Amino acid sequence: MKLSDLSVRRPVLIFMIVLAILMLGAVSMTQLAIDLFPEMDVPVALTIVEYDGVGPEEMEKLVTKPLEEQLSTINGVKTVRSQSTLGSSVVITEFNWGTDMDNNTIKMREKVDFIKAYLPEDVSEPMIFKMDLNMFPIMMLGVTGDGDLAQVKQTVENKIKPRLERIAGVASVDVSGGKTREIQVEVSPYMLQAYGLSIQDISNIIRGENNNFSVGSVEQGKKDYLVRVKGEFKEIKEIEEILIPLKTGETIALKNLAQIKNTYEEQKSYSLLNGQPSISLNIQKQSDANTVKVSDAVQEELETLKNELPGNIKIEMAMDQAEFIRKSIDGVKQNGYIGALLAVVVLFLFLRSVRSTLIVGTAIPISIIATFILIYFSGLTLNMMSLGGLALGIGMMVDSAIVILENIYRYREEGYSRFEAAKLGASEVGSAVVASTITTICVFLPIVYVEGIASQIFRPLALTVTFSLIASLLVALSLVPMLSSKLLVVDIKKEKPKNIFQKIGGLWVKFLDGLDNFYSMNLKWAINHKFIVIVVTIAGLVGSAFLIPKVGMEFMPAQDNGMFTVQAKLPNSTVLGETSKIATQVEASIAEIKEVDSIFMSVGSGGGMATGNFGSGSNMISITGNLVPLTERTRSVQDIMDEIREKNKNLAGVALSVTAEGGSMGSGSPIDITIKGHDLDVLKNLEEQFAQKIETVEGTREITTSLEEGVPELTVNLDREKASLYGITSSQLSGAIRMGLQGATSSKYRTGGDEINIKVFLPEKDRGRIDDLNRLMVSSPMGVNVPVEEIATLKYETGPTTISRVDQSRTVSITGDIAGRDLKSVTEDIQKAVKEIPLPSGYQVEFGGSNKDMIESFTSLGLALIMAIFLVYMVLAAQFEALLYPFIIMFSLPPTLIGVVGGLLLTGKTFSVISFIGVIMLAGIVVNNAIVLVDYIGVLRSRGMEKTEAILKAGPTRLRPILMTTLTTVLALLPQALGIGEGSEVSAPMAIVVVFGLSFSTIITLILIPVVYSILDSFAQKIKNFFTRIITGDKNTEAM
Repeated sequence: MKLSDLSVRRPVLIFMIVLAILMLGAVSMTQLAIDLFPEMDVPVALTIVEYDGVGPEEMEKLVTKPLEEQLSTINGVKTVRSQSTLGSSVVITEFNWGTDMDNNTIKMREKVDFIKAYLPEDVSEPMIFKMDLNMFPIMMLGVTGDGDLAQVKQTVENKIKPRLERIAGVASVDVSGGKTREIQVEVSPYMLQAYGLSIQDISNIIRGENNNFSVGSVEQGKKDYLVRVKGEFKEIKEIEEILIPLKTGETIALKNLAQIKNTYEEQKSYSLLNGQPSISLNIQKQSDANTVKVSDAVQEELETLKNELPGNIKIEMAMDQAEFIRKSIDGVKQNGYIGALLAVVVLFLFLRSVRSTLIVGTAIPISIIATFILIYFSGLTLNMMSLGGLALGIGMMVDSAIVILENIYRYREEGYSRFEAAKLGASEVGSAVVASTITTICVFLPIVYVEGIASQIFRPLALTVTFSLIASLLVALSLVPMLSSKLLVVDIKKEKPKNIFQKIGGLWVKFLDGLDNFYSMNLKWAINHKFIVIVVTIAGLVGSAFLIPKVGMEFMPAQDNGMFTVQAKLPNSTVLGETSKIATQVEASIAEIKEVDSIFMSVGSGGGMATGNFGSGSNMISITGNLVPLTERTRSVQDIMDEIREKNKNLAGVALSVTAEGGSMGSGSPIDITIKGHDLDVLKNLEEQFAQKIETVEGTREITTSLEEGVPELTVNLDREKASLYGITSSQLSGAIRMGLQGATSSKYRTGGDEINIKVFLPEKDRGRIDDLNRLMVSSPMGVNVPVEEIATLKYETGPTTISRVDQSRTVSITGDIAGRDLKSVTEDIQKAVKEIPLPSGYQVEFGGSNKDMIESFTSLGLALIMAIFLVYMVLAAQFEALLYPFIIMFSLPPTLIGVVGGLLLTGKTFSVISFIGVIMLAGIVVNNAIVLVDYIGVLRSRGMEKTEAILKAGPTRLRPILMTTLTTVLALLPQALGIGEGSEVSAPMAIVVVFGLSFSTIITLILIPVVYSILDSFAQKIKNFFTRIITGDKNTEAM
């Protein structure tokens, strides 16, 4: 029994199934996670190793190279990149898309474990982890207070942080800024020299004195007592009274050798929120947690905390990703509602019946709710892509229902009862409706061959559209016939209009009749002037092809989420005080901009994960700004960023970079050029030449180079011959110098629930000059303390700050942003400009960043498009059981180019990955109109009509259904195409491509397809007659 027959015979069963779907859909909808973009499984893993005090060149040789050699041997590795900096090595291993990253990280650990024995002894334990977008904080808080900032920080660490970390879904809360208590032991170098001691001796003695030990147990009677030796400091005075043994056998109190201070550690960075000193909290969520739910839970907990904390403590939100996500998702939902309403209006105008509109209109909400069930069980989230696919599906959901209802209506007009009309009408077109839906769905099958970020974006969108079409097909085959058998009424008597609404309806009918006549006249002219139609169409296609370069190309459209980041870097030797002056100046210039709502500034840090800049140092400034909502400002974030650049362009010696935090899914800067070679001096020279050429290209901005100004270094060269006389090694020398200059944390002083570091170092006045370094004492195994100048010489040099490598070759990179032009044209101009620069032998240039991502994604999507077109043809051939008619239908595809190019040019959008996805979907959508037309021509010819007569009859007859299905799809996407709401920049290009492509294709198809049908059918008939004459030998065979 067919589904349509079952639905008409068992209406209560269908009604109960619909209720069950509504119930399950409502529950599924509440359980769906909400996010901005689909979950990204990035095939990148990091290996981080620290080696304190070791320079970049030594780090490269001792740590980075061995790690690279091992990690490069893992199967599936695409690229190995590394950065060697002072005391740190970071190796970034990129794998091919689609590989199992859990398995890859296990292999990486095995390789690192193998090489670990060959690394220097003092290196840290290698840390390996997958690159996860959830590593970046979803919220940034600023905590301020009227009192001492140290007390505020203590409140944050003891009360606020633990409460937030207990929230479900929160992975970690990182605290930075403020002051940290420290017990400082400032040892006089003169006293050390006088008593023959070293700073290491003092540190070791403090460490040995401040301990509690469990040393066993004793039995007393029937009880067993644990024996503990308690030596931990209870008061700071105890530290002062520590007795230091001398080589003479005597002792001296530590207070006679050093000054003990209960103070704060040296501040190397600080944070400000809207100009006020603050403690910053960066909140990261767990990988499987939902951003919006975590944000809501944090906000609720913060409200509770505000009532419990002292009145002087204020917590302010510096950044909340969930806010933009909510606005973006709400905007897509609103556009969907508007689109659905417009689609229903179109249905009413064409059907001119409340009951008929209700029957078809019911398919939309039920199909949407059923789609939510499929989305939930497939593990997808509600995001910009999945909801964008749902918005696209809304317009197509009613297509099947329209076709079935129209056929049922025709049977009712012929006098059949509602019951029989519903059965016969649905049954007659059921197979055609199924085939039409399969044609649309099959364009998504090649998704399995799409790789990279395009696959991550395309898959949830494709699945959502597929789910919505399957749901709408089932509704059309079951609910529509059932409702038609109960509600459909046909006005056979054609009574005269009695009220104003009926009169308006009559005028609308006259308009549609006039449109039919206008189309009939133009179709007749086209059939008689086939050559002109073909030439005009070809001219339109050629003209559109020539206009494609004017459209421009980019990887992903930029978003305006109202956030920007300013990164400023001063010369490497700049102290924190001077950096602070510049920071204040930049902050003040930003605060003057009326659209800026809040400013969070970090001085002495690159911003870390919050900004994607992991650099740190006294010369670094990071500012994160939030703008007022988009509805409250007329300027875009790009306009405001341009104003910031203009206001700060004259800051001498400051490298300023302003970027938008747009939720971009790209993996690099728009401009990212890598030069490979082995000599750093040659690379630096090439880098400077490339940067100068790139800066001359129109549309480029903020061009930066990776080889920064060298850091002034004072190298200590060990005289091994002299050092061997005292038994001193290079490691012992570096340890002694490190302790003298930076100090050493010897132990911890516990008071209450806090642990305070006890740090031993030389007074500031005795560790800032070269003479102080020369006089620094080094302990030898022989019990003799030797000054540095006795066993080493000092020399001024300039060393690199960072050594970058790609695939085991040293590299430099030139990065930058673009403005006012598309990525493709800028990249082409850059390639022309740098061609003039001669490359030495063994050096090569690679273009990466967003341009590389764009090329890879377009190549992958291009293959998917070609496969989709072939699949559509195969489905049509199977449906028609013929090869010619599907070939005719495929002629509806080329005219979409005119609409796509025209739409993108008209709206000022570029061709991106999102636009390309729209083109692929068009391949399955535009053919449906041609199917309806060609199928009916075939039906009429099978009834005995001559070819031209059948064409002239089928065109006007199918005009209204074609216009109805096209308008429902176009109007459903219109709000999305107009870019209404925040976050619409991502989905708008896809909607524009579909709206303009489908519109132009429909207009041209109504004329072109009948003409192509007439030409190819005549040609096919001539070929058939030709072979018939050869086979039969009959020269008088006539065309049929």
